[in-house]
Amino acid sequence: MPLSPPVRRALRHTRAIHVDAFAREDGLWDLDARISDVKVNDIQLASGLREGGDPVHDLNLRITINRDLVIVDAEAASDKVPYPGYCDTIAPAYKSLVGLSLMNHFRLHLKDRLAGVLGCTHLTELALVLPTAAIQAYANDVIKTRDGDAVDDSPERPFQLDRCHALRVDGPAVARYYPRWALKVVNS
Repeated sequence: MPLSPPVRRALRHTRAIHVDAFAREDGLWDLDARISDVKVNDIQLASGLREGGDPVHDLNLRITINRDLVIVDAEAASDKVPYPGYCDTIAPAYKSLVGLSLMNHFRLHLKDRLAGVLGCTHLTELALVLPTAAIQAYANDVIKTRDGDAVDDSPERPFQLDRCHALRVDGPAVARYYPRWALKVVNS
């Protein structure tokens, strides 16, 4: 169901987050993430005038992960920033992501390493989407979700179950699409 019709309004700002996932020939994967902020109108920044349509932020973060979702390399680039010569000097700090697992308290460890003055607010916010982006990238390629498998004799429960509202094992979607793994709810 779509959103309700909006009241009359005027666009002022667009934030875009985009993530591409690439399977590399060496067996690793790259997640290339980008965040941009664009104002419609000209704005006066402390560093000078930024014309409408020219990004205030255009930041990129690449992590390289192995099949276990552990980060083996990371790099950042700040192509457009509000404070040139200052914002764009933090990129080396993002090497501190190396060794983190996207599946083992990643957001907590990210905060410990890069929150506040330890990193760039926008790059660190961008990194928050990487765990779910990686899972989507790996689904049916690295992680076998077994969606639509007519015969599922694997002893392991499908990875995606109990990871969101719709796929809770006591819910109707699991009962319909993964009946073998559905938790039978007993009404008292």
